[in-house]
Amino acid sequence: MHPKTSAPQPAASARYLTAALYQFVDLPDFAELREPLHACCERHGVKGTLLLAREGINGTIAGSEADVHAVLAHLRADPRLAGLPHKESWSDKPPFLRMKVRLKKEIVTLHVPGLDPNQTVGQYVKPQDWNALLADPEVLVVDTRNDYEVAIGSFAGAVNPHIKTFTELPAWLDAQDRLRGEAGKKTKVAMFCTGGIRCEKSTALMKMRGFEEVYHLQGGILKYLEEVPRESSQWQGECFVFDERVSVGHGLAPGPHELCRSCRWPLGVADKASAHYIKGVSCEHCHDLRTPEEKARLAERQRQVELAEARGEVHVGARMPHLE
Repeated sequence: MHPKTSAPQPAASARYLTAALYQFVDLPDFAELREPLHACCERHGVKGTLLLAREGINGTIAGSEADVHAVLAHLRADPRLAGLPHKESWSDKPPFLRMKVRLKKEIVTLHVPGLDPNQTVGQYVKPQDWNALLADPEVLVVDTRNDYEVAIGSFAGAVNPHIKTFTELPAWLDAQDRLRGEAGKKTKVAMFCTGGIRCEKSTALMKMRGFEEVYHLQGGILKYLEEVPRESSQWQGECFVFDERVSVGHGLAPGPHELCRSCRWPLGVADKASAHYIKGVSCEHCHDLRTPEEKARLAERQRQVELAEARGEVHVGARMPHLE
């Protein structure tokens, strides 16, 4: 039996099942898996992003319940992915507008030669045991996510490394006095991320560097929010997710955030009250980073989005380049 997390019972209006999945597993023929997988997703009308690499598979897909499960069945038909775990949640709007199956060097990029989570990772900590680890004064708890993710929510007492990309994490770890030298290797370190995949790599990195007691949250924040009751939760705020829902809260219910279409920063109520916020065009974080021509293109894209919504359609336009 493959590990599976069943979604909370969907609301009556929820029509789209989202499945988040990853598995570190040796796939030397990963390039050959792309076309059949993409064809399966297209055949079933499933959208999202799946990454394939020599080290495994990672991604999130969404569609009708039957179609998402058909794609999962296609993946698990490969004996190497028979135990592929996934986490489910529901929404009443399409979480994705496109379907992409990409070939990568890593399913989550860290740029550390020789690092192999298939060989060794930290100790898994179940969501119901995570609070005890947070309360342990001898444990350094690190949020391995990017700055825009941490900005809308994290665990009480967790250290924010203030990184823009996951690839910056090794350098941040190198700069921490508490983790330097042989004495630092005896420090208890616990790490967490959205769904668990970045934790696997970061704790594998710590083990590779000789750290003895390294832990990570099994199933990530999403699993914690699904299983731990709100009244006993140590989570504060919302959890950023990489789809049109933008954020989720306890019980994996869609949150109140909206994505800035210019810089992709998650915007709350206060952010949208800023004088620099123009829906679909700019926000407090990027208003001075786009050229007038780019802002004009974004404004036209937003106009097309609103026209499509008025017709009951979904607009899928060209993407703007990412801001650094």
